[in-house]
Amino acid sequence: MLYLGIFLLVYGLFCLLLAIFKFPFLWNISKIQGFVKLMGETGTTIFIGVWGVVALGFGIWLTFFLA
Repeated sequence: MLYLGIFLLVYGLFCLLLAIFKFPFLWNISKIQGFVKLMGETGTTIFIGVWGVVALGFGIWLTFFLA
């Protein structure tokens, strides 16, 4: 579980950074642009940010509270 927790911590931070800074080399990927067409720019940002917070929360829980 430790490795999954660490992976989720890194993944959650990555998602939060993407939601905050919208790096062009990642934001212009076709899958993310599909989300933008479906939910709009703000909706996609919120979705990725919430996804990152959830992943970060589970990562913290798995890494520090179940070890």
